[in-house]
Amino acid sequence: MDDEYSFEREARTPYSESYVIETAQHSIGRVDIHFTSSVAYATLNVHESIDDEAVQTLIAEIDERIVSTADPHREDMIVTVWRGAEIGVFADDPEAMVAALEAEALEDEAADEPAPHSAV
Repeated sequence: MDDEYSFEREARTPYSESYVIETAQHSIGRVDIHFTSSVAYATLNVHESIDDEAVQTLIAEIDERIVSTADPHREDMIVTVWRGAEIGVFADDPEAMVAALEAEALEDEAADEPAPHSAV
């Protein structure tokens, strides 16, 4: 598959992950994935402009690029799909939300850097 879609991780816990789904031009949805011992459950939320064929492509890419790499031995993946329009992001403390997102972005950047080599 080509990289028509990119997945930007927003959150990770020991048993779940959340991603924003983007094209080169727009954010088109998000997916929340929850892993059990044998099944991955996903809730896929896409913009109302995304057609059924694109939804099937997204499901295949989520399986191939996210779920199968995290849990290659799962028995099934069950996906619930919602289609609509984003109306906003809300938080009790908007400043804390921004600070948390910035800190998480720094953590993700640090995790992507290669480990320093030690001299022998």
